[in-house]
Amino acid sequence: MEFNLNEHTHRLMVREPFFAALSRRIDKMADKNIPTAGVRVNPQTGYFELRYNPDFFEPLPDEHRTGVIIHEFYHLVFEHVTGRLPDELAGVMASNNPTKEQAQLFKLWNIAADLSINYLIGRDRLPDMCCFPGEGHFEDFPTGETAEWYFAKLKEKVEEQKDNGDGDGEGGGFDPDDAGQFDDHGSWGDEGDAAQAQARERLKDAVKKAATEVSANSGGWGSVSSEMRKDIMSRITPKVDWRKVMRYFVKTSQRSERRSTPRRLNKRFPHIHPGKRVKRNANIAISIDQSGSVDDAMLAAFYSELNKLSSIATFTVIPFDDRVFEQKVYVWKKGETKTWERVLCGGTNFDAPTDYVNKGSFDGHIILTDLCAPKPKASKCQRMWMSTRYHADHPYFKTNERVIAIDT
Repeated sequence: MEFNLNEHTHRLMVREPFFAALSRRIDKMADKNIPTAGVRVNPQTGYFELRYNPDFFEPLPDEHRTGVIIHEFYHLVFEHVTGRLPDELAGVMASNNPTKEQAQLFKLWNIAADLSINYLIGRDRLPDMCCFPGEGHFEDFPTGETAEWYFAKLKEKVEEQKDNGDGDGEGGGFDPDDAGQFDDHGSWGDEGDAAQAQARERLKDAVKKAATEVSANSGGWGSVSSEMRKDIMSRITPKVDWRKVMRYFVKTSQRSERRSTPRRLNKRFPHIHPGKRVKRNANIAISIDQSGSVDDAMLAAFYSELNKLSSIATFTVIPFDDRVFEQKVYVWKKGETKTWERVLCGGTNFDAPTDYVNKGSFDGHIILTDLCAPKPKASKCQRMWMSTRYHADHPYFKTNERVIAIDT
């Protein structure tokens, strides 16, 4: 009887709760027109399919069958199927007649995508034909890089061969046709923009439901590492516009002052009592970590937003590392335009700006930092942390206060 993957998936994925949950949301179809296996978006339905050749799966041991399924599903999780393609490959897959150079770039991208995945699965769980960082032609490639990183390095390798006269890999050089790519990527990008957009939403929904399902159970995520788990969750978590969050923080920190003014009509006692004028303002402390890990691009983006918000608040800018540099503390009043400058470059101690702010009269406290220091003492006013995407996802300490990533 011909091998039927649908009849074996539950058994093969019993130790992989996340991928088992994802598998239940992916169609699996036998297809002897492909040599091994591959995932794609069906251009007619917009749904994902795992296509597999029964003759390829039949002789594989169960460990390799499981590894191949996980490999294909990682292509989905990493969005390799739904338009995550280098600029050089835009429209190439939809073309029926790619140039020789385009065809080679596509092969390199396929290899790069596999290199970014296979190390997560392990050599013992995949067929011998699979490519791995640190092996063979890729012995100088480290593990843990993105498909885009490997793609750039593979292009360099091909160019070096051309410069050395090795051509397309003849004579023992690197040949993209014989580099350990085992699955079928031939239909990636054939769906068209509308189908791809629909597929991306469906993929996000499928991954989110699978992640929610395993998080609610005690069985864990199987072979998915804690770092990869965070990566998956970040992909399905809606992106937060840090500028909107910052503006909301400032507005919710504002205090209202009512003053009598004859220029306004008192609605209750017109022409008898003067009217009231409401003035709103917020005195916000802005503590800026001067350590070298807070880069200039993030500082520039942050200051650009402060310039816009200076019309609705007064900012006190507090540069600090392991101490507050009080000589450089200044008040940024409404309507002023400022440029940033780095005045210190040492370690980090969050107690220093916290003590400074607690002694003053502030309505809110924003700290721009890499979060690489011990947890500080409590703040007397509401406090928010702003950092890079990486450091916001990997803080040195846990806090119930809001931590926002600045995407530059």
